[in-house]
Amino acid sequence: MMIRKTPLYKWSVALSVAVALLTGMSAGADSAAAASTYTQSARTGAQIVSTAKSYLGKVTYRYGVRNPGRLQFDCSAYTQYVFKRVGITIPWGSRAQAKAGVFVPKSRLQPGDLVFFSVGTPGRIDHVGIYVGGGQFISNSPSKGVSISKFTDSYWKTRYITARRVR
Repeated sequence: MMIRKTPLYKWSVALSVAVALLTGMSAGADSAAAASTYTQSARTGAQIVSTAKSYLGKVTYRYGVRNPGRLQFDCSAYTQYVFKRVGITIPWGSRAQAKAGVFVPKSRLQPGDLVFFSVGTPGRIDHVGIYVGGGQFISNSPSKGVSISKFTDSYWKTRYITARRVR
């Protein structure tokens, strides 16, 4: 069967080629934007972790307190303070922070993600930290102040609840 190459046929072929090219260019632009977003997210995560670590041994834990002048915080005031230092606003309170950003499965954690635990009532979020990588997180607690812990430590092993990415 022979296709008659009328002006309408030629125009539709040209249009199809143009759409394919534009779609390809758009996909390339989307890929570049996604790569840029990932790079920015990784850079921000590194800034969050670096800022959080800069307070190791310098912060006093006080339940229900947000006192940046004296570096006295509860766990969520500490994470709020760290995020603010890198230009990100999050609410105060571990349960409120657990609603910020987007959910992240534990297997997909990246440095700078917020991680949430239950240290009181089982299953109830009441502690927050910042994932630093390598199965570790940094948080402010009554017993140690700002310190780095492992998810596999006997105390934390069964207390993990969820994680959020806020960038």
